[in-house]
Amino acid sequence: MKTIYCEKVPRIIKNKKKLEEELNIKIKNRGKEVTIEGGPEDEYITEKVIDALNFGFPFSIALSIKKEDNLFEIINIKDHTKRKDLKRIRARIIGKKGKALGTLHQLTKCHFELKDNFVGIIGDPEFIENAQEAIISIIKGSKHGNVYGNLERRQVKPIIDLGLKE
Repeated sequence: MKTIYCEKVPRIIKNKKKLEEELNIKIKNRGKEVTIEGGPEDEYITEKVIDALNFGFPFSIALSIKKEDNLFEIINIKDHTKRKDLKRIRARIIGKKGKALGTLHQLTKCHFELKDNFVGIIGDPEFIENAQEAIISIIKGSKHGNVYGNLERRQVKPIIDLGLKE
């Protein structure tokens, strides 16, 4: 049994049945505390999914953590810069009308979300490292074109499925 403190409880309550079916767990809530009951692996994955929902990811993308064996990572902007104008750094990450985030999504095949001074990334384990490096480069002040060029050069080759993965 695991208890998680959650800001966006209504989102979880609204999708409670679907979460319970997909993740093989029982969810109970009391105020802003969400209690999870199930197997250890299911509890861990559910905790990641609830963290992603709490971070602001759409429901379908948060569930991809379970369905597609994706990872959920959070980058703290303050860990990678000494600048005080964090609003400008967030604007650099988003880009004009969301263009920078859209390009990063296409090049890394990962989903991005910004919340306060944190960047959330959900993606395949093979792609998530490149996505993290790209975001950190933009935070540190690299030009967007250079970051995109590096991502294109370091594209992960698709893995041929030999029938070993379920």
